Amino acid sequence: MNLTRRSLAATALVLASPMAPLLSSVAHADDREKLAAKGVESLHLLEQTEPRARFFARHAQAALVFPSILKGGFVFGAETGNGVLLVHGRPEGYYNLTGGSWGLQVGGQDFSYVLFFMTPDSLDYLRKSDGFSAGTGPSITVINQGAAAAADTTTVSQDVVAFPFNGRGLMADLTLQGTKITRIHPR
Repeated sequence: MNLTRRSLAATALVLASPMAPLLSSVAHADDREKLAAKGVESLHLLEQTEPRARFFARHAQAALVFPSILKGGFVFGAETGNGVLLVHGRPEGYYNLTGGSWGLQVGGQDFSYVLFFMTPDSLDYLRKSDGFSAGTGPSITVINQGAAAAADTTTVSQDVVAFPFNGRGLMADLTLQGTKITRIHPR
């Protein structure tokens, strides 16, 4: 039994070792000015390439922008990235997105994510909890590019609307399942 546990642990370490640089990026948060500038730039890029995003940006209480999320996996997967909370276009806070998964997966990707906080309650939850885990707290609707979801008064009533975009690399499943968003304090 002990040999089996050690074998599993060793296998997990070997499989997870390519993920080590990805996970270590959590400790190296971009400084505030760079992260805020990248966030504003990424939000403008999304609004230029996705007409529905302009609608949500106009109606949102705030936008949490992750300019670069690195996601990779080989059986075990991980993702991480730092972002900025923009309230009326001004940076109010900084957050880290971290997640893990396991299953049939292989590949790597760098992509951007914007979460539009549509209701005052969802934004208050983010502020008071210093973050949240997907599946707890406000409900999140993910709108993937090419999906037929409409931007109208029905979708504006959602707590949080998320847009993954600007992907480079090859990996499926751009969801927020198993993801934790935590407040950080970059330099």
